Amino acid sequence: MIDEDGSQLGVMTPGQALQLAEERGLDLVEVAPTANPPVCRIIDYGKYRYEQSKRAQEAKRHQKTVQVKEVKFRPKIDEHDFNFKKNHILRFLKEEHKVKATVMFRGREVTHAEIGEQILRRLVDELDEFAAMERAPKLEGHTMTMILSPKKGVHRETKDEKSSSKTL
Repeated sequence: MIDEDGSQLGVMTPGQALQLAEERGLDLVEVAPTANPPVCRIIDYGKYRYEQSKRAQEAKRHQKTVQVKEVKFRPKIDEHDFNFKKNHILRFLKEEHKVKATVMFRGREVTHAEIGEQILRRLVDELDEFAAMERAPKLEGHTMTMILSPKKGVHRETKDEKSSSKTL
């Protein structure tokens, strides 16, 4: 038996423990039912539940959600288009999002899957300092996908950096 302030009251019968809790205007809660003898605590159960929900909300608030952004390529992509999409991927990685790079094949283009793999490998080589390959290029039907995740230590772009880059 444990008191509301954490001190041990010793071993007692359930009836005695319940009477003690009622005298103090608190609740008797079984903390460890599998222990021998079972451990019970005298607490204000409503207050305890309230504090638990507040702790859960606080933990949820500090949780970081990771989004997966998708960028699609084609096998016959032009140099400028490749660089444009690469810059989008770079921005997503700086915002600490994962990126799913997809090469979409049409018709018989899928017979030259090595072209799609070359595009994805080139992307990994050019983004080497910012991204780590989480899943290697894999052909599934008419699409080849690869997942990139931001490397540890890649700094997140601040609002000041964003505004200064737009003014230049």
